[in-house]
Amino acid sequence: MPNMTLFDQLLRSAAAQPEPQRLLFVFTIAELPDDATPTQRERFAEGGGGALTPLICVDKGLDELSSFEALAAESRLAGPPWQVLFAAGLPGRDGRPPSPEQVEQALQAMVERIRSGSIGGFLALDPSGEAVHFDFE
Repeated sequence: MPNMTLFDQLLRSAAAQPEPQRLLFVFTIAELPDDATPTQRERFAEGGGGALTPLICVDKGLDELSSFEALAAESRLAGPPWQVLFAAGLPGRDGRPPSPEQVEQALQAMVERIRSGSIGGFLALDPSGEAVHFDFE
């Protein structure tokens, strides 16, 4: 059996939950803020730093996901290139998946947390499906 990716682990973990899950995804790009310092501009030019800006938000049921590659390919058709994908699970209640309203509220909360830099608890992946680690210097 091939090595299990972090995305595969996310799918397996969501499937093992007692309540139906929706998986939430926010695709982002790193941008340099207008008020960046010269040091921040230099670091950004070298491929580091910047602020994460959400581009696309989507939710999927487990039956709509087969692999990271399929999700990444779908995202390429839906919008501009992205740099970091954030993922989280949203459980339903009483055997029912979350309502569309609950999904929308959760996605908006994810977007706000990403904009504020509060990204703990989210799975973060690059376009190849590798884990992204953040250095908050």
